[in-house]
Amino acid sequence: MSATETLTLGEIETLAYDALVAAGTAPESARPLAVATAMTEADGVASHGLAYVPIYAGHVDCGKVDGKAVPVLSQPRPGVVAVDAATGFAHAAIDKGFETLIPMAREQGVAVLAVKNSYNCGVLGVHTQRLAQAGLLGFGFTNAPASIAPSGGAKPVLGTNPISIAAPGADGEALVLIDQSASTIAKSEVMKHSREGKAVPEGWVLDVDGNPTTDPDAGLKGSMVPSGGYKGVGIALMVEMMASAMTGASLGTEASPFSGPVGGPPKTGQFFIAIDPGATSAGSFAERISTLVASIRDQDGGRLPGDGRAKARARAATEGVAVNSATLEKVRALL
Repeated sequence: MSATETLTLGEIETLAYDALVAAGTAPESARPLAVATAMTEADGVASHGLAYVPIYAGHVDCGKVDGKAVPVLSQPRPGVVAVDAATGFAHAAIDKGFETLIPMAREQGVAVLAVKNSYNCGVLGVHTQRLAQAGLLGFGFTNAPASIAPSGGAKPVLGTNPISIAAPGADGEALVLIDQSASTIAKSEVMKHSREGKAVPEGWVLDVDGNPTTDPDAGLKGSMVPSGGYKGVGIALMVEMMASAMTGASLGTEASPFSGPVGGPPKTGQFFIAIDPGATSAGSFAERISTLVASIRDQDGGRLPGDGRAKARARAATEGVAVNSATLEKVRALL
């Protein structure tokens, strides 16, 4: 069993922030990324938490991401917010966009945010969760470097391309949080297994010849298995349209890998839709969503997407998070 060290969420955020700044990231870009890192660790998604900070730092150093980029916001149409991340971190660009998107959606009933020329946005549900905490129904889409082949094909053309939907609850938190990639498993999990020298379960990846493999390195050179076969491919294609075609960002076939130092900035994109439920439901949203949720939770063993993260989050707030000691060593080495 791997050795761990328990940190509070505040300690995780501070450590991530200090390491990112030490690596050459501007404080205004490091802070939203550090906040998201703590949220991710709280939700129990360690693959995108502190373990990613050394990767972020390495990518700042090699120029795959501009740690000092200043995102540029525009409002091309009523109800539309656009942010050019300028090859910087997606988190800073999304934060800047949300400052306008949230009040716009409250005023108009619906608004969208298009982000282009950005870097990996981490856990997409972290961002839609914030929209739900603002009382809005949030949809999020983000594309990634190609790693899924189309139905009937063998060459990857689509990324793992996550989609996330977060619904607000009466307590000011996300009552429902759907966050899933178009692949059977997030690619970051395969990368984590590779870093740790562990085999992956069969059904996660295929080698370059399209054969099932449990070797994470062979899978990273090959392709990801789409979730639900052709249905997963359809989701990946939908996300590609939203996050790339609708934003002007790079297609998955054009984007450089999120791992390794080569290829320059990936210039991928994110797209968010924020809806005020009161504007469409005549005030019945809270009652309807509560009834829907109850119909699931009232069943023995029934659970909602996001329930596991919510429990982990509540536990982390009081008990902290057990972080892999080897991960902490790598992060602290950046200071």
